[in-house]
Amino acid sequence: MARPRPSPAAEALATALLLALTAACGSRLPESDFQDDGRRPPASAPATGEPVRVGILTSATSPVGAGAFTGPRDGARAYFDRLNARGGIDGRPVEVRLCDDGGSGAGNNECVHRLIEEDEVVALVATTVLDYAGASRVSRAGVPDIGGQPIGTAYDTYPHLYSVYGSSAPRNGTPGWDGTLYGGTEVYRYFKREHGARTAAVVSYNQSASAAYARLVERGLKAEGYRVVTQQVDFALPNFRAVAADLKEQGADLVFDAIDRHGNARLCRAMDDVGARVTAKVTNVQNWTSTVAEDHKDAPRCRNALWATGSSRNFQDTGHPAVREFRDATADLKTHSQWQLEGWAAARWFTDAARSCARTGITRACVDSAVNRAEGYTAGGLLLPVSFRPSPEPPGTGRSCLSVARWRDDRGWVTQGDMNRTCFRVPQLAYEP
Repeated sequence: MARPRPSPAAEALATALLLALTAACGSRLPESDFQDDGRRPPASAPATGEPVRVGILTSATSPVGAGAFTGPRDGARAYFDRLNARGGIDGRPVEVRLCDDGGSGAGNNECVHRLIEEDEVVALVATTVLDYAGASRVSRAGVPDIGGQPIGTAYDTYPHLYSVYGSSAPRNGTPGWDGTLYGGTEVYRYFKREHGARTAAVVSYNQSASAAYARLVERGLKAEGYRVVTQQVDFALPNFRAVAADLKEQGADLVFDAIDRHGNARLCRAMDDVGARVTAKVTNVQNWTSTVAEDHKDAPRCRNALWATGSSRNFQDTGHPAVREFRDATADLKTHSQWQLEGWAAARWFTDAARSCARTGITRACVDSAVNRAEGYTAGGLLLPVSFRPSPEPPGTGRSCLSVARWRDDRGWVTQGDMNRTCFRVPQLAYEP
């Protein structure tokens, strides 16, 4: 069924806004900076036919720092590298055109023009951008944008744009339902039901984007019956030690936050310093990476209380064949992340759609139709079932599932249960982007 879960979108938007607090200015790198870096696997049966051209649009050099948005791009490229080495799509190689928009609206419009009108790509894949200013232009051109990360509201606004998480919004040119989006409370329900959590803390900055997201989290927690402790710190001079001391005093079971990655590391260190012990310090898919030990090297206790939730299978779950294929193809990467896996899933999604069109012609219209009618697509089990069946009315309640993992120093991210069975019927709370 269509999952009305815009919760990951809200998290992604909040993360982008928070990171942008430290932004200066960005610049677009030339395409030569993203050309073949020697990671292509040896070709056993290389594709030699007419190329199928796709575009990958990324804020690779955005103001929030190099690498913040490149995970989906890297995962998608790895998939297409392996695909081409194995014959492509019916003998046709996938030719990837990359564009870095620099994290600006002007740069995004420039990239959209280049990819759609000059390079004439069949589709965009794994789009991950800070400011999707060109989204309406992509939609008007009828170019399918497949498996993008919903940083902002574009994927709940325009037809032909397909978030990696799906959407049940009408997508008629207005975000969500008449400008209102909805998010479920399944993450809070999970920790209450599975771990007996009753008191939750929400930490934010004294900044509008941070405070707004914190209020959304607080509403969700209260809807699930939690006692909520709110803490706000000064963005310029945050006193995380005082926050950590109060979390200990209040007996918080869970800690959620609306602060940036650097702030999270400092909060964790402060929690260790004052001896604040929690059931879970909950993070999201953007921080679900293999760099946890390095990021939190000064906070071993808090580090081992980190939990991540999302909508895709744990990238360390190599017992699953689709994850194992992803890890085999990316074995030479220095780090791994959940966003890389989701970029890989987006590339597989395009490939499955294009193969269904191979007999009649791999066109924008055919690929778009194939993706749009997908019902319960999982990219071979990497994603929770995705659908784009529009709902004329906003959701009141919905059955939502989630993927959960916990960090352990000796094992990395450890999957907690089957994501297809970790499901709850929960209220869908309205919020305005």
